Amino acid sequence: MNQAILALEDGTVFEGKSFGAPTATLGEVVFNTAITGYQEIFTDPSYSGQIVVLTYPEIGNYGANEYDQEAARPYIEGLVVREFSSIASNWRSEEHAEQFLAAKGIPVVAEIDTRALVRHLRTRGVMRGILSAQGGDPTELIERARRSPSMAGLDLATRVSTKSSYGWDQPVEPCSPSDPVAAPVEPWCHVVAYDFGIKRNILRRLVHVGARVTVVPALTPAEDVLALNPDGVFLSNGPGDPEPLQFQAQQVRKLVGKKPIFGICLGHQILGLALGGKTYKLKFGHRGANHPVLNQITQRVEITSHNHGFAVDPDSLNQNEIELTHVNLNDQTLEGFRHRSEPVFCVQYHPEASPGPHDSHYLFDDFMKLIRDSVGQAILPAAGFQPAPFPPRP
Repeated sequence: MNQAILALEDGTVFEGKSFGAPTATLGEVVFNTAITGYQEIFTDPSYSGQIVVLTYPEIGNYGANEYDQEAARPYIEGLVVREFSSIASNWRSEEHAEQFLAAKGIPVVAEIDTRALVRHLRTRGVMRGILSAQGGDPTELIERARRSPSMAGLDLATRVSTKSSYGWDQPVEPCSPSDPVAAPVEPWCHVVAYDFGIKRNILRRLVHVGARVTVVPALTPAEDVLALNPDGVFLSNGPGDPEPLQFQAQQVRKLVGKKPIFGICLGHQILGLALGGKTYKLKFGHRGANHPVLNQITQRVEITSHNHGFAVDPDSLNQNEIELTHVNLNDQTLEGFRHRSEPVFCVQYHPEASPGPHDSHYLFDDFMKLIRDSVGQAILPAAGFQPAPFPPRP
């Protein structure tokens, strides 16, 4: 087994053993504290441009399967773990996690002190790094990390977005006979979803509550969206810095007041920009499956799934126009807001979970209520709607 090296831009070096693809990769080194759901993390397009450190000490022990993928392929640049299991013991497993990553060209470094690494990133902040599954000269690797682009200022959403529109009609399916998933609602409204790096479970959740979904590329003009005659517009999650996405924010601004809008994660940030707000980079971000968020409308605390490195500055929003609805109880960052006079709302966290708890599934029902209220009557599904196949991402 070959030596693998993780070198950070500040000169810190960790040495371990190589798994996955025998290659080297650059990216922003971030950490996720979830205990399960590693395959969903691998395949979340929001991780494009990032090397992911998983804090749970054993990864890969339940293998990998097709249904748990959030996209057609992994989007992490590389993976850092304490122990990478050679055994896949689960009835849903179709292959080993290492085989899954190796086939897609993703390098892995294991058998390093991930606790020390995460403590370092919490103290110093996330930073650029290089993961070499082929070993190498640490000094040279550090210099390569320092020359790599910073996450700030990167438009990665356009890069990972679909290149053509498509339909989606797959609802949430139970993963076992004991999984208490209710039957999906018959489709009754049409939602156009902007793909900034959308996760499949978001699409499943939208379908499950009664939407027929058309997914459009990140650079779709507002006029083209309105030409599809949607009953609502969804703004998806995605990777990178929201600040460069000025074209997308302009299109969303044109849609406010014309259609009900629901945004998640990067969609929340783009909506904030569209309404005159500003965003900023967090020191080490929020990535995990147990973050407490206070719903300030209901005064209930939701345990939520997170994956973001930027946040909307609440002081930059006009609070005569915008109501702040959710706040993070760990650091008081803004986790959600809604428009006071238009059917528009968003959250920074991931109510679809995958992985994570189900406390916030109600937000998809809230979106359907907004749509129903906006039309004032029941909507019949369009005749002859035939979803296109899910296309491969770039």
